[in-house]
Amino acid sequence: MAAFPAGKAGGVKILIVEDEPKTGEYLRQGLSEAGFVVDLARHGMDGLHLALTGDYDLVVLDVMLPGLDGWSVLQTVRRAGHEMPVLFLTARDQVEDRVRGLELGADDYLVKPFAFSELLARVRTLLRRGRSKEPEVFRVADLELDLLRRRVVRAGTRIDLTAKEFALLELLMRRQGEVLPRSLIASQVWDMNFDSDTNVIEVAVRRLRAKVDEPFEPRLIRTVRGMGYVLEAPEGE
Repeated sequence: MAAFPAGKAGGVKILIVEDEPKTGEYLRQGLSEAGFVVDLARHGMDGLHLALTGDYDLVVLDVMLPGLDGWSVLQTVRRAGHEMPVLFLTARDQVEDRVRGLELGADDYLVKPFAFSELLARVRTLLRRGRSKEPEVFRVADLELDLLRRRVVRAGTRIDLTAKEFALLELLMRRQGEVLPRSLIASQVWDMNFDSDTNVIEVAVRRLRAKVDEPFEPRLIRTVRGMGYVLEAPEGE
C-alpha cells in the first residue's frame, strides 16, 4: 500500500511524499510527535492524488519518486490552483535543481542529509507564511490556544494537553459560540462515525474541562442537552 492517510483532525495537516521507507517513516514520526497530522505517500501518483484532494497545509516533497517525479507533482498541483507551501526535500543539491524547483512554485528547498531540527524550523516558518490569513492564536476570555507552538495558556498558566485534547479544544475555539453535535466532533477529531453507545467524546470533554475549565473562572465549555457542546465566554466577558 503506497499511501497512508492519517485522516481528518483539528490540527495542521502535512503531506510527505517520500519513497525511501526509512526517511519517510522518520519524517512521519517526527512531525507527528511535533503535533501535526501527517499523511505519507511513497509513489508520485499517490502523492499527487493526496495533494489535490487532501486539504493540506503543507507538502514535503521528494524529487526522485517512482511513477511521477516531484517536479511533475508540483507543477500539476500549482496548475490546479493549490497554493499550500511546498518544501522540496532531495539529495539533488545542484544550483540548477534548486532554481528549477523554485521556478515551478516550491517555497523552500532542503538537501539530504538534513537535521530534523532544521526541517521542523523551516516547516513552521512556511506554515506561518502559508496560514497568514488565518489566526495563529485563538482567544476566548483568558484562554489562548497557539496553533504553531501547540501551546495552551489560561490566565497566564501553561496547560499541557494530549494531541486529541488539543484537537478537540481547537475545534471548539475555532467555532466558538456554536453548539457542536457529538457526530461532528467524532468525525473531526476522531475520524469516526458517532456511535451513541460509546462515551469517548463525553470522557474527552470531561478531561479537557478538568484541565482548562474547572481550575478557573468563568467556565467556558457548556453541555447543551440533547445537542452537543459549546465553548464561549459568558456575556459581559
